[in-house]
Amino acid sequence: MRLLVTGGAGYIGSIVAQHLVARGDEVTVLDSLYKGHRAAVPEGAEFAEVDLLDADAVHAVVARGFDAVLHFAALSLVGESQKVPERYWRGNVVGALNLLDAMRAHGVKRIVFSSTAATYGEPDVELITEDTPNVPVNTYGNSKLAVDRMLTDEARAHGIAAVSLRYFNVAGASGTLGEDHEPETHLIPLVLQAAAGTRESVALFGTDYPTPDGTAVRDYIHVDDLAVAHALAVDKAVEGEHAIYNLGSERGYSVREVIETARAVTGREIAVVEEDRRAGDPPRLVASNARARVGLGWTPEKTLEDMIRDAWAWHSAHPGGY
Repeated sequence: MRLLVTGGAGYIGSIVAQHLVARGDEVTVLDSLYKGHRAAVPEGAEFAEVDLLDADAVHAVVARGFDAVLHFAALSLVGESQKVPERYWRGNVVGALNLLDAMRAHGVKRIVFSSTAATYGEPDVELITEDTPNVPVNTYGNSKLAVDRMLTDEARAHGIAAVSLRYFNVAGASGTLGEDHEPETHLIPLVLQAAAGTRESVALFGTDYPTPDGTAVRDYIHVDDLAVAHALAVDKAVEGEHAIYNLGSERGYSVREVIETARAVTGREIAVVEEDRRAGDPPRLVASNARARVGLGWTPEKTLEDMIRDAWAWHSAHPGGY
């Protein structure tokens, strides 16, 4: 298949693009390099340095002809989204609309969208399903949910085949490709920076949650497992339908479990500074993946240890990032 991967110079997009190249697809990466890295564009993929807010440039790329689009390009910092919401509405929603306009104009009828668990907000349930109400608590989640709703309307009105994949906490690395964000906000890279000595300590926010060890519990998924789900979604998208799938492990890990696992994998002591809870952090966010198992034929295979081991190998080989 001829596939366009927007945001394919970023962490998740680059690794999905690498998987697609490896399975024999003809891949073009579209990325502005605002947050992505040119070095992360996988070998064998074409590259177009384009911002989705440049509608004419987007049309020019999509006009080359594609069987499907995998759309990762987005702003994703929750804190920033609360301070400058207009940047997220413009970047995530207007950018997606420009992409859909170009797809419509050039007859591209299939899209897989990188959605997020942030669309659910902070539900007090044991397992979050796709039927859990969408009540985002920040602009980032709101902007992603808006794109999900756009896709539902596009599928109904224009017959596109759309799939939204809602991730929980993505971690790990894949060969020469890994996670390099500035600023870094994700727990596992922060823990590994503390293990490597490039960060003095890792902050542990909240030790009095109603969880087995008092720290918040989250669902983690290996980026390679995520890439497999995207490849399946491209193949299984149905014309005129918008399918939504959670991608998680159905297994929650506490912050303390993540830190202890990192200590075991790295063999390093990791300094921890206990802080008060952050406002709005729920005790537990864990996904049901039952719908993805049935609809995509997908189940995650890699463990938390695999995620941390692969991430540690990548960070050790790339101490300064890309």
